[in-house]
Amino acid sequence: MMQWEHGGHELSTWYRVVGDLSAPRLPVVTLHGGPGAAHDYLVAMAALAEDGRAVVFYDQVGNGRSTHRPDLGADFWTVELFKRELALLLDHLGIADRHAVIGQSWGGFLAQEHALTRPPGLRAMVLADTAASFPDFVAECNRLRAELPPEVEATLRRHEADGTTDAPEYAAACDVFYRRHVCRLDPWPAELDEGFAWIERDPTVYYTMNGPSEFHVIGSIKDWSVADRLSEIDVPTLLVSGRYDEATPALQQTLLDGIAGSEWVMFEYSAHCPHAEEPERFAEVVGAFLRQHD
Repeated sequence: MMQWEHGGHELSTWYRVVGDLSAPRLPVVTLHGGPGAAHDYLVAMAALAEDGRAVVFYDQVGNGRSTHRPDLGADFWTVELFKRELALLLDHLGIADRHAVIGQSWGGFLAQEHALTRPPGLRAMVLADTAASFPDFVAECNRLRAELPPEVEATLRRHEADGTTDAPEYAAACDVFYRRHVCRLDPWPAELDEGFAWIERDPTVYYTMNGPSEFHVIGSIKDWSVADRLSEIDVPTLLVSGRYDEATPALQQTLLDGIAGSEWVMFEYSAHCPHAEEPERFAEVVGAFLRQHD
C-alpha cells in the first residue's frame, strides 16, 4: 500500500509488482479503465514480465482494494487527483526517472495527461482502446449504439428519459452493447467480470465522473479533451485497439495524426479488450514495442 494525502483526506493506494523493478528492462505501469473499475481485468498484461520486465498493477483510489470514499462529491473525483496519484506512485516505487505506461480506456486519458506534464522519466507509452476526447468517444459509442436491435435501443432510450438507468432492464440492454463492443469472448474471462464488478460494488467514481453507461455520459469528465494538445506529446507512443472496439478507428486516427511518430496496431478479432481477447498477440506486439525503448 502507498499512503498519501489529498485535499485533507488520508488515502491508500493498493499496488502489486510482477517482476523486479531493478531489472534492466523498462518497468511498465498499467493504468486501468472505468473510471471506477479495478486492475483485475488487466492481469493478462502480466505476460509482459516474462522477458524480465517489471509490470506494475494498481487500483486507482476509490476503486478495488484502494481507499473508497463514497461520501466525497464530484469536486474530489477529478483528473488532477488521478494524475497526482500516478506521480506519487512512481516516486514511491522509485521509477519516476525511468518508466513506461500502458493506459487502457480511461487509463489512456490518464496516460495522455501524464505525458502532457512532460515527466523526464517517461520513456514510452501505450494507449490501448482509448481516445483524445471524451465527447468524441461518446459520439462514436452512440453511433455504434444506433446499430443495436431496435428494441434494445428503445429500452435504453426509455430508461434514460425516465431516469431509471438503475433498472435491471437497462443493465441487460447495455450488456448487448458490451458483448459487441467491450469484449466478444463468451463467456467473459473471470478477471474481466471481477474488474468491472467493482463498479457495482462501489459506483461512486464511475457514476460521478462518467455516468450510468458508456454512452449516457453525464459525469464530471464528459467534456474532457486533449485533442488540441496532442502535438505536445513527444514520447514514443503505440496505439492499440480492436476491430470491434467502442474506441473506434476514427478515434485512433485522431491520436495517430496528433502524436508525432506514433504507430497503431489493430487487433482484428477484438473489441475493447485485445489484451484479454488476443492475449498472445497483445503481449507480442506490446512487448516488442517496449523492447525498442529499454
